[in-house]
Amino acid sequence: MDTRWKPNVTVAAIIEKEGRYLLIEEHTQEGLKLNNPAGHLDPGESPAEGCARETLEETARPFTPKELVGIYLSRFQRPQTGEDITYVRMAFCGDIGDVQPGLSLDEGIVRTVWMTPQEVRDSAHRHRSPLVLRCIEDHLAGQRFPLGVIHTDAAVAELPPLQP
Repeated sequence: MDTRWKPNVTVAAIIEKEGRYLLIEEHTQEGLKLNNPAGHLDPGESPAEGCARETLEETARPFTPKELVGIYLSRFQRPQTGEDITYVRMAFCGDIGDVQPGLSLDEGIVRTVWMTPQEVRDSAHRHRSPLVLRCIEDHLAGQRFPLGVIHTDAAVAELPPLQP
């Protein structure tokens, strides 16, 4: 039987304001961790749309992706179970709005926190992934690409929903 390897596609928001980066603190299977606002791309959405949705869900703030910071490949093995997961992460920077009254943070999110680049570096042992810091370092270095480098074909949204 042939099994095709399929990495998980995730999106992340790299949000900087007045020299600080917005991170979320969340419960994970490995304990309380820090992460960029991020999550899995859902069926029917473009990567930029997924990033805006995930950021709103995890921070209660609207986010408008303006540029791509980078595309990253990483691999993670859960210490408890040995589960082996590969991720393709698309990280975006853009404009963040104010907290929307009446919205709550997604399940598992404890809080949002603004951190200086040095505070992010100093907390690396608490990061959900090494990509948390890598994306911020790339952003600090000025790495940016136009959103047009990622094309989402119309069929992504137009075809009927995927069946399990």
